[in-house]
Parts: sequence; C-alpha cells; structure tokens
Amino acid sequence: MPFADTYLAETRDILARLPTARIDALADALAQLTGRLFVLGLGGSAAHASHAAADFRKLCGIDAICLTDNMAAFTAAANDTGWVNVFGALFCEHRLTSRDAMLVLSVGGGTEDAVHEVSRALVWAVRQHATGKTFAILGRDGGVIGQLADPCVLIPPLYPDHVTPHTEGLTSVILHCLVTHPALQKRPPTWEGLQA
Repeated sequence: MPFADTYLAETRDILARLPTARIDALADALAQLTGRLFVLGLGGSAAHASHAAADFRKLCGIDAICLTDNMAAFTAAANDTGWVNVFGALFCEHRLTSRDAMLVLSVGGGTEDAVHEVSRALVWAVRQHATGKTFAILGRDGGVIGQLADPCVLIPPLYPDHVTPHTEGLTSVILHCLVTHPALQKRPPTWEGLQA
C-alpha cells in the first residue's frame, strides 16, 4: 500500500477513537474562563500555540496569549532565568492570577526524568501555575502534564512509529474544532463570514 494511503488510514483510525466528550468538556471549560488564556507549546506545538491564540482571540473573543510569539522576550527570559523556568519568568511579567488559565500543547506531555528531560519547561510552567486552571491537548500517555491538566484531551498513540506527526496533525484538528465550537465561537472565520 502506498505510504500516503497507510498514513491516512492510520489518521482515520485515530480520529475514530478521539475522546470527543473530552473535547466538548474542554470547550465548556474555555467558555467559563473569566481571565486570560495562555497557550503554551514547544517546537511544532509552539507553532500550533501561536495559531490557536490568534484564533481564540479573533473567533472566540478570548484574551489569548502565546508566550513564544515574542522571541525577544522569550529568549531573554530563557537567558536570564534558565530554560526550564522560561515560562515561569514570563508568567511573572504577565502577572498571572487565579482567573487565568493555560492550554498546554505537547506530543508527550513532558517528563521529570533527569535522564530524558523532555518538555521540562512546560512541566515547570504547569507546576508553577498551580492556582489557575490548566487544560491540555497531548499525545502518548499524557506525561506529567496529563496528570495535572483537567480537562485533558489525549490523542490515542495507536501508531508508535508516527506518534509525533499524528499528534501534531490532530492537535490542529482539535484546535479548529474548539474555535468553531458553538460554546466558544463568537464570529465566523473570514470565508464563512463572506458567504453569510
């Protein structure tokens, strides 16, 4: 079977097993938010975080902020306080309150293993923001963040050889489901607005 057919068949299998009730629960939780939404991710998830923050602001009227959008501030915080505390330093600058929430996007949900330090900056951010709400869209087993976030949407890792591309691709699908969810959407995307 050609690779594209195989990959898309895998995608269909994972889509059929997505926890849709958790996606709806995340939409409801976001609809109840009274403060700001900080969208966090590293690597490919940072790109998703940037896109998601823009869509949450434009389509849902949520005061959403992606902390990796400002490279000068992000790298200054990493330089001044260390990589693992980069988000914590930026949270201090933004003066987080208990009304604020964070939405963490990550393929594996981070570790606290000294041998395999993966996404430790995200884990540290969640642990530091214990007074606010933490939501997440994650892959694999959810990692540390999966244990701390609620609601957490876990993308089933059905195909271990392709867990990263499937998680990142379906994260985008879930984010677009959220920003067009009736519980959240306040205005239509541009093309749909033109048709109206």
